[in-house]
Amino acid sequence: MSNTKSLYPDAQISIRDDILSEQTRAWNHIASPDSWYSGAQRLAMARAVREAHTCSLCTAQADALSPNAVQGEHDHDGTLPALVVETVHRIVSDPGRLGKSWYDGLRAEGLSEEQYVEIVGVTAHTVSLDTFAKALGLAQRPLPEPVNGEPSGYRPACVTPGPGWVSTIDKGNESGPEAGIFDEMMGANIQRALTLVPNEMRSWFKLLGAQYLPQKWMRDLSQEFRAITHSQIEFLAARVSALNKCMY
Repeated sequence: MSNTKSLYPDAQISIRDDILSEQTRAWNHIASPDSWYSGAQRLAMARAVREAHTCSLCTAQADALSPNAVQGEHDHDGTLPALVVETVHRIVSDPGRLGKSWYDGLRAEGLSEEQYVEIVGVTAHTVSLDTFAKALGLAQRPLPEPVNGEPSGYRPACVTPGPGWVSTIDKGNESGPEAGIFDEMMGANIQRALTLVPNEMRSWFKLLGAQYLPQKWMRDLSQEFRAITHSQIEFLAARVSALNKCMY
């Protein structure tokens, strides 16, 4: 995937160079080891994201009054532990009904908060990239080869509990390697969400900047930076969020 143009040789429309560049970087990010998982494990998560869309258990749980009313095993290739598969599949297939009790259950079974955040990061990256291809009417892109290396086990020293389920970095409390993690950001909760695994947070907002708007442009209403206006962008974002049962 070194040639960004090779991402979409079958595209019928032109794609901005910054999107191609950032998507190539994002796929390489998924394929590389981060704090708690290897590149091979992270690519297995990306495959699990795709498997969730056709998983029979996910379909049955999503249709049930309560997901807990349906028991069974998720469809998967056997590469990842069942606990990781459960985490990925539920985030993909039924995000609107995920609650603290579900998260606490994952923790009780041995998933650390750091591992959970990294799984969320890989899942969000994969869903975003796959959805882009789908919007173009194209098939999912082939996954890259894993990058060798071991996870670092890095946990930022400046994280504090909350405000949600996991520890995060609070704006004004950044230090060490994370001193500039928010850059031009306000430090809103959504910007803090992945900071327990800093590389996931940094990578996600780089991708978001290309596919949506960079932070410095979001609140600059004095000019329009895309082919559609701020209002049109937000209208589309709100509609898609509602369809995806996004509680944000």
